[in-house]
Amino acid sequence: MVSAPSHKALIQKFVSISTRKNLSTQRMAERKLHAIMIAFSFQGHITPFINLALKLASNGCTVTFVHTEFIHHMLSKAHHNITHVDDVDFFSAARESGLDIRYTTISDGFPPDYDRILNFNEYWEAILRNFPSCVHEFVGRIIQSTDESLVPFLTHLDLLRENGFFPSKGNQEDVIDFVPGVQSIKPKDLMSYLQDVDIKTVTHQIVFKAFDQVKHADFILINTVHELEHETLLALNQKQLTYAIGPINFSTDFTKTIVPKSLWSETDCTEWLNSKPAGSVLYISFGSIAQSSKQLAEEIANGLLLSEVNFVWVLRENTDVLPDGFKNQVRGRGLIVSWCNQNSVLSSPATAGFLTHCGWNSILESISCGVPMICFPFYADQPTNRKLVVDDWKVGINLCDGSSVDRKEVAEKIKQLMSGEISNGLRGEMKKIRTIVQKALAEGGSTRRNFNQFLKDLRAKVHGRSQDISTS
Repeated sequence: MVSAPSHKALIQKFVSISTRKNLSTQRMAERKLHAIMIAFSFQGHITPFINLALKLASNGCTVTFVHTEFIHHMLSKAHHNITHVDDVDFFSAARESGLDIRYTTISDGFPPDYDRILNFNEYWEAILRNFPSCVHEFVGRIIQSTDESLVPFLTHLDLLRENGFFPSKGNQEDVIDFVPGVQSIKPKDLMSYLQDVDIKTVTHQIVFKAFDQVKHADFILINTVHELEHETLLALNQKQLTYAIGPINFSTDFTKTIVPKSLWSETDCTEWLNSKPAGSVLYISFGSIAQSSKQLAEEIANGLLLSEVNFVWVLRENTDVLPDGFKNQVRGRGLIVSWCNQNSVLSSPATAGFLTHCGWNSILESISCGVPMICFPFYADQPTNRKLVVDDWKVGINLCDGSSVDRKEVAEKIKQLMSGEISNGLRGEMKKIRTIVQKALAEGGSTRRNFNQFLKDLRAKVHGRSQDISTS
């Protein structure tokens, strides 16, 4: 099993290869690696996971990519040219370009119209209880049908327990300086599930199970850049083989084949952005899951009015959360959409800033496009990501300095981000960080070297096991 967890995200994939007992060592060495990749059912995981599949396939691996039936239906509905939902193969164009990617689906045990967000606890309790056995049977069928056998392939939670920081005792301003590879950090900057007093929730069950299972992985892939988190990566590598292969969404060494990734229809903002002066637009998005309360949306909206900047605002929820008359007041300088292609907006010359929830994909994409950030984390890994952006890398600022959001402070932070001395400082640091990422992605850079080393180590392990089987 190959896992790719980090303090940002958890992705798991199974790698298999033919190992008939009577094959010669030479023939086994010629057989391709086969990755069975089952995508986690959130937008923020689907996009990099598909890109990882393309990267593996472009490096000579066979890939069987698996969506849940629910995600398959969402993707089908989001792309208007798709009519026969059950017959859709999202990777057909990738195969036409020469990549060996097969596509199939698996049921998560619930019908497509079941509201998985509204019934979060019930849904994930069932997933934890039933889905692993479904996956086991599913993988077994794939192996049997292809005459292949499965090759079995971070935490310091105990340290937090031993030092009285988990479960949380409300000591938010104390300093944690005993975790290997992690600079001093306060409890308020830990992942939200490590700040909770109640650790018996479904979320904690998911996290604890992931933390336990990852200890058994032979390889860990992390969607980050070695130079940006080298101390943490070195510490992780002392325990298990760890490879920084990010940002996976910006790798240039695999096919440009378009594979649908968005779970919702995207508004094309290109024409609107092209009509605005360079460096004049603020992009606002809190990702695919976090929801803006009416109070938060009203304060941001009024802050935008006071700041007078141009903006693109992604509102996943109903726009009724906006103040009365707001759309008319910002007509011409504000574009409000339910979803869009984030990389397209961030890479536009018009875009000069990003008000973000600090999701890891958003941070990597913002850095890759050289766009400084205003940070407003909600939960999960986002508080820790905020610390990296604001305190460590200094390429962003906080939306609010207290616990509540105020329109005047919103306007002031927007102005600081978009122009002036603070803005210039952020852009100077962002230029340095972006250069580091670009060098990592370039030929001979750390990201490419790490991915190539991973494939080399994986093949050595797989072929070594195959040889043992053939002679047993």
